[in-house]
Amino acid sequence: MQEKPTQETIDQWHRWFAVECNNRVWNLAAKPDRGPEENREMLNAAYTAAFHWSKIGQPINNARADLTLAQAHVLLGQGEQALHYAQRCLAFFESHASEDWDLAFAHAAVAHAAAVTGDADLYAKHYALAEQLGQAIQDAEDRAVFAEEFARVPKTVRGDRP
Repeated sequence: MQEKPTQETIDQWHRWFAVECNNRVWNLAAKPDRGPEENREMLNAAYTAAFHWSKIGQPINNARADLTLAQAHVLLGQGEQALHYAQRCLAFFESHASEDWDLAFAHAAVAHAAAVTGDADLYAKHYALAEQLGQAIQDAEDRAVFAEEFARVPKTVRGDRP
């Protein structure tokens, strides 16, 4: 009979799965031609990452997991769910110390979700804030990563004219 793994080993597994699943979501999110199975995998991976972060992560990891959940839901056209996670993520980053890119991504997530739900006012407010904060990201590599993701946020809200 095998021995039960130590808590340290279990925590290492949680961290490994959290990171791997989070990365899988963002890799699939960047793929322009995802099929239905990949969409399902993206959503499953987002929830799996959130679960594993909830076991070993700090509050900031949980907020970043909310961002990942928002991204998966918005790309599936599920605006209300995306908005829920994006606003929860934003609330955390507005009230806790974090990286400069965290707040920019949170505003971008709210803007993207608002675009999907058709809330033009919410979209305009958060799109402008995301753009401003994104340009102010200090690290060039972080700024480039943000710019690449921010480019996927629609330039208008559903029903708006460009």
